[in-house]
Amino acid sequence: MDNKNEGFRIEHDSMGEVKVPSDRYYGAQTQRSRDNFRIGAGIETQPREIILAFSILKKAAAMANHELQPDRMTREKCDAIINACDAINDGKLREDFPLVVSQTGSGTQSNMNVNEVIAGYENSMAAKKLLHPNDDVNMSQSSNDTFPTALHISSVLIIENMLIPAAKKLADELERLEKENKGIVKSGRTHLQDAVPISFSQEISGWRASVQKDIELLRLATDPLKELALGGTAVGTGLNAPDGFAELAAQKISELTGKNFVSAENKFHALTSRDEIVFAHGAVKALAADMMKIANDVRWLSSGPRCGLGEIRIPENEPGSSIMPGKVNPTQCEQVTMVAVQVMGNDAAIGFAASQGNFELNVFLPVIAYNFLQSARLLSDSVISFTDNCVSGIKPIREKMHENLHRSLMLATALNPHIGYENAAKVAHMAFEKNISLKEACVELGFLDSDGFDRVFHPEEMAKENR
Repeated sequence: MDNKNEGFRIEHDSMGEVKVPSDRYYGAQTQRSRDNFRIGAGIETQPREIILAFSILKKAAAMANHELQPDRMTREKCDAIINACDAINDGKLREDFPLVVSQTGSGTQSNMNVNEVIAGYENSMAAKKLLHPNDDVNMSQSSNDTFPTALHISSVLIIENMLIPAAKKLADELERLEKENKGIVKSGRTHLQDAVPISFSQEISGWRASVQKDIELLRLATDPLKELALGGTAVGTGLNAPDGFAELAAQKISELTGKNFVSAENKFHALTSRDEIVFAHGAVKALAADMMKIANDVRWLSSGPRCGLGEIRIPENEPGSSIMPGKVNPTQCEQVTMVAVQVMGNDAAIGFAASQGNFELNVFLPVIAYNFLQSARLLSDSVISFTDNCVSGIKPIREKMHENLHRSLMLATALNPHIGYENAAKVAHMAFEKNISLKEACVELGFLDSDGFDRVFHPEEMAKENR
């Protein structure tokens, strides 16, 4: 029965008939999920990256099935699945993937959503029942191995194609700043207190090296993600998948993505454990932690402009107050720190979810995928915004750096080899208490005369920039 005049058509699954919007390609199981899981609808939906990863694996599975069992996966059916997957990848069917994150923990409804859309789209194009969502599109697969596979594919792609390039752009910009600011010596700081001198380029080099190290960690973290669960089917045994399917499907996925994916050696592990994702998100969190530190350093150093440290100037992007005229805030630093907090929260959620595997399956897959991809996406955008709108315009305020350097009581450290630690401490304390210079305190205490002090006291040389 067809009720298109009412805007619906009747679809059926193993549980019976379901009304489905007539302008959508999905079928009964997708509609049941829409009806049963009204949780964050329209907002907390399955990430687009997961859907695109599903289109890749469905295409690869069809190609592998055609090679291994062409009597079942005919050339016509294989070409139809490939065509629909390409349409999904091109963004043509985006409205047909409405399902929310908080659904079944295996992601079964999202797997069936993709199966139904591929079948519905191609059946409409062919004007006949060419594809069955389970028998054809889901051939040799289970939701239990496809969702972990889509999770790994999407995670590798977003890290290698988005997050690492974003971090690399920041590292390159910091390297430029490092070279441009050689020779500028300023006061170092530890515990938010004055410390011995450091050059501005050395300070920047710490930021640059942190980001570069995070890139190395991200690259290391993607290798385990390139092992795929596909071929394990329902519980890891590979039931209903032909011999060689797992390896051939992984090969096809590699060809489609340009990444070196392989079939996971132990499918029982691949279905129930999410340790690779926990490890990879740890690398994402490491970058977020360093971004928090760098952003905080930048906003401390730019604080003021007159009542703070005021040692650097950052770009003025927008007014900072609705009541205080002329106020400009370090807004790019603030967005970085907010994103970092979100990533750290996501890391906790992923860790908890990954610990909940029972027997042959982890049933927290959608929330793991949602949080992981959100972290990588947000952090990629955040790093690029911070690089373009803040870091690229950082300028040193040399006069303030020089003033702060020569006011620092920790320059007394240079006196240690000549008058000893305890006497140098007395010099620093007297200078602070009497609000006089280190030289005046040292001479007054009788540890060095004026000329002797000048011979050993060279703040700009204490940074040891050329070592």
